Amino acid sequence: MTVVTRFAPSPTGTLHVGNVRTALHNWLWARKHGGRFLLRIDDTDVERSKEEHVDAIRADLAWLGLDIDGEERQSARFALYEAEFEKLKAAGRVYACYETPEELDIRRKILLSRGLPPVYERKPADAPVPPGVAPHWRFRLDHDAPIEWTDLVRGDQHFEPKTMSDPVVRRADGSWLYLLPSVIDDIAMAITHVVRGEDHVSNTAAQIQMFQALGATPPAFAHEALLVGTEGKLSKRLGSLGMASLRDEGIEPAALVALLARLGTSDPVEPVTSVEPLVQGIDFARFGRAPARFDEGELALLNQKILHHTDHAAVASRLPLAIDAARWHAIRPNLMTVAEAADWAPVFDGPFDPPAADESDRPVLAAAAAAAPGIAWDADPWPALTAAVKEATGAKGRALFLPLRRALTGRDHGPDMAELLPLIDKDQALARLSAA
Repeated sequence: MTVVTRFAPSPTGTLHVGNVRTALHNWLWARKHGGRFLLRIDDTDVERSKEEHVDAIRADLAWLGLDIDGEERQSARFALYEAEFEKLKAAGRVYACYETPEELDIRRKILLSRGLPPVYERKPADAPVPPGVAPHWRFRLDHDAPIEWTDLVRGDQHFEPKTMSDPVVRRADGSWLYLLPSVIDDIAMAITHVVRGEDHVSNTAAQIQMFQALGATPPAFAHEALLVGTEGKLSKRLGSLGMASLRDEGIEPAALVALLARLGTSDPVEPVTSVEPLVQGIDFARFGRAPARFDEGELALLNQKILHHTDHAAVASRLPLAIDAARWHAIRPNLMTVAEAADWAPVFDGPFDPPAADESDRPVLAAAAAAAPGIAWDADPWPALTAAVKEATGAKGRALFLPLRRALTGRDHGPDMAELLPLIDKDQALARLSAA
């Protein structure tokens, strides 16, 4: 069996970390098994679906490195839905209903007041049809067949259909709700595994009977615990967790992928720069049932760690020309984002205004200015410079190293000066020491 997974976003907004995590796990599962990962744009809501969001979804997946093996648009598949709907109608598995939302709400309240579950009550087949009212359509659940499946995350699941309302699958205006078109598409696209959030578990129970009513074997299901943030459940409205905002903050796609791949599992989050260990390691049996907390601070720290192991070639197109491979290697342990590398270009080549030196540091700086011109810049200049200054002044430790670092870089902290100093233009370095 070829494993086929799908990611099915609605283009009514942009992607956030919650649905990106779902896309990633579908992609990892397909890649682990040499299968196919499909994108299905669920754009049956014509009024709210925007083409700009479709473009953004594709761009976000590409940025994350989640290549797709095919794409479908639900808006192009209405004829298929109509044909399958007619089959269900002929078999008596969908039926017309005429209640208004207000009537349904009143009936729910009555049932609840009586201590009864607010399950939709089917009308007799010979019930009168109100004139001039267009029906909405419900799928008729088989009350005699318990719904059971073994979920890849949640284990054995059991639902009694008699405790469930027959789900609405089509509105009175003829438009489709999510449940039935999704089943029809999963059959047509030969989907073998549906990976999605645990908020779909009850949907799955109804959909399993839809698969069976259409003569198909249901796919395997994996329902993941939802992500939560500092303000509760994540949603599209939390724009600070959208892909565009994360890109603007300098988050690397590798960091987001490394975090989301393991979040909610028993596996440690690691600063990996290759997806291969994530592909090989995905196992839904290692996913927990508790909500997984998405922490932006953890993401930023992971981003930093990944940058510290990122080769120059991977980021060269985003760096100033002044930051070559040697300079990148020297400064990357001190970067939170790639964009911060630009701040180091003046440190290497100028222009540079050294900070005013403390009076107590002037003997060290004067000795350095005197010794620096005679030092071979291509043969470990930092040990030679500090040795000469120490001999001339007796300074050592912080009193020796900090004034020199400040004069040469303008910073109290930074890369190892033994690695950094040979990469600074010699004339620049001499001028800085003299000025200091």
